[in-house]
Amino acid sequence: MNLLSLQNISFSYGGKTNNSYFLNDINFDIKKGEFATILGPNGSGKTTLLKLMSGSLKPQKGNLLFDNKKLQNYSKKETAKKIGFVPQVTVSVFPFSIYEIVMMGRTPYLGFGGFEDKNDKEKIEEALELVEISHLKNKGINEVSGGEAQRAFIARALAQEPEIILLDEPNAHLDIKHQISVFELLKKFNEEKEITIVAVSHDLNLAGNYSGRIVLMQNGKIFCDGKGQDILTPENIKTVFEVNADTHINHNRISVHIKSGVI
Repeated sequence: MNLLSLQNISFSYGGKTNNSYFLNDINFDIKKGEFATILGPNGSGKTTLLKLMSGSLKPQKGNLLFDNKKLQNYSKKETAKKIGFVPQVTVSVFPFSIYEIVMMGRTPYLGFGGFEDKNDKEKIEEALELVEISHLKNKGINEVSGGEAQRAFIARALAQEPEIILLDEPNAHLDIKHQISVFELLKKFNEEKEITIVAVSHDLNLAGNYSGRIVLMQNGKIFCDGKGQDILTPENIKTVFEVNADTHINHNRISVHIKSGVI
């Protein structure tokens, strides 16, 4: 069953210019329970596509459906209960604590007065435990490591109790250990909590080994879409990223090695 559908979507920043769109005639479906990663070079449209899926950007053409209903027909509060969005981690200009960051995920559920009740507090604590940062809840968001901050923003999305979580480069600016831990965390939520996951990433190996589906983008269009072993081929990598690569598959594990030099 399709949870999210983009039908003939076209979009450009600033509106239509010179009869062209930045994203043009995109048709893209996400099924309930999928874990998909969107890959592509800078400027290929990955983040723009993700923002359209979240509803934060509006297409100039086409329809975006959630559960077969136009996303624009949901209220902001309804959308927030269905779609969680995790941005790239940045330094906060406000000294929020980890707990306060996660509490923001309960905003669409708060009643008159805007105060969390017992159920909200339980959901916050549950989200903190799931991402294993309960011990940091009183720390400031700018006082923890990048990996811990990323987990806090993932916990905020979990606290929304959404059906789908969209993540914009969740492993950006993290060391190798934390990059792996974030993808393991997402895989765990996908399998155990049945949360649909869509992530934008630059890491071909992590995407290929943790995602059930790879969407490869080029120049504002979907170049190809399918299982990692079918998509992450030397030919596709050469065409899209303009580099030579070797790929190996062993027991369904994909290894991509980028050779030195650019085409």
